[in-house]
Amino acid sequence: MRAPIGDFDHATPAPDSLDELTRPVADAVRHWRGSVPADRIVYVDTEPEWADTAVFLEHYGKDLLDRSANCVVVAGRRGGETVLAACVVLSATRVDVNGAVRRRLGARKASFAPMDTATGETGMEYGGITPIGLPGGWPVLVDSAVVDLPYVLVGSGRRRGKLLVPGKAFAELPNAVVLEGLGI
Repeated sequence: MRAPIGDFDHATPAPDSLDELTRPVADAVRHWRGSVPADRIVYVDTEPEWADTAVFLEHYGKDLLDRSANCVVVAGRRGGETVLAACVVLSATRVDVNGAVRRRLGARKASFAPMDTATGETGMEYGGITPIGLPGGWPVLVDSAVVDLPYVLVGSGRRRGKLLVPGKAFAELPNAVVLEGLGI
């Protein structure tokens, strides 16, 4: 199979690559629902030491910058309660944590979740967190620019490998909210 974007040596439909994914991501692919069939989600094998965006683009092509997204875990606090959420924005932007995220979560304060919280709560590796397979109650805030793309490169749950996902599939994830201006 040829990858729909990028130039990768190995690309396979995600349902045929479940062993390459973390358990929560594999389970989400296995039980996929929505207008985009699961076999349109593509797993591409990549080197784990090249997982971070800048290094990844050096090795796999700078043209992927406008077609790749980061998924970051944020913590919103109000009173004594903390709400964890995921934010998906294009890699060329950054998450508007103190504006759009804080307002959407109804939080007094919002910040990036600590690495051990993000990995422990998601069951995914740092540098590979993806919005597919997140804990059930989490809000998934998605920048509208991500949804508008035919395909978007995101993490696979591990530092090794990435997923290529049709943009509109992000709007159909459980608890997904599409926001204008989430990525600034």
